[in-house]
Amino acid sequence: MTGQVLAVDDLSAGYTGAEVIRHINVTVGSGEVVALFGPNGAGKTTTLRAISGLVHPARGRVVYEGRDLAKQSPTARARAGIAHVPEGRGIFFGLTVAEHLRLGYRGERVDPAVVYEYFPALEPLAGRRAGLLSGGEQQMLAVGRALARRPRLLLLDELSLGLAPMLVERLLPVVRSYAEDSGCAVLLVEQHVQLATEIADRCYVLSHGDIVLHETGARLLHDPAILFASYVGLQAPPEGGAAAPGGGP
Repeated sequence: MTGQVLAVDDLSAGYTGAEVIRHINVTVGSGEVVALFGPNGAGKTTTLRAISGLVHPARGRVVYEGRDLAKQSPTARARAGIAHVPEGRGIFFGLTVAEHLRLGYRGERVDPAVVYEYFPALEPLAGRRAGLLSGGEQQMLAVGRALARRPRLLLLDELSLGLAPMLVERLLPVVRSYAEDSGCAVLLVEQHVQLATEIADRCYVLSHGDIVLHETGARLLHDPAILFASYVGLQAPPEGGAAAPGGGP
């Protein structure tokens, strides 16, 4: 990590007065890929939405490039270089690929060449409507739209949703390459834990709204029992043995 881009500091947030995440602390550096794991309902999507401004925090701070974003709208955050690719892709089925890559805020420079560099399969499909693309092509377009804005912080929510593992194996390394090439900080929520861990510098695990594990991707690849324990709330089992009850990591 060469410079901190994002710092989520003691963040609690939720909906209609009910907190979904509590006292979350997450950091992402320039050129770093950080994965956020956890079971359904753990608060992963809420965390991303709080960072991009779609959910208002109950307490705590979101600090981006040294600035507290408390008074910044989602639009202002996007203009400042935060790109959020939501679960479900957020594309317009009636628009072509090329039309998607011309969408931007007034005065914003959008660069389609970046998209075609990282997703060359989209270039021959430039005139095709998004609704006629395959699921993998639609996801490439969703991520590509974000890359075209040359973000400083990229938030990815369930990139692999509805895709075959083979396609995920192709998409996630592109995210890794873009982070390394551009210095963009990446925070991703992903259900394919093994594949995401392979490209992540660090990983956090959320459970019931709390961070229960923070480890490097390399450590988790070397000892996956640590990750297993954080999901089930048990101590990591000794080699060849059964897990024992415990308080979790």
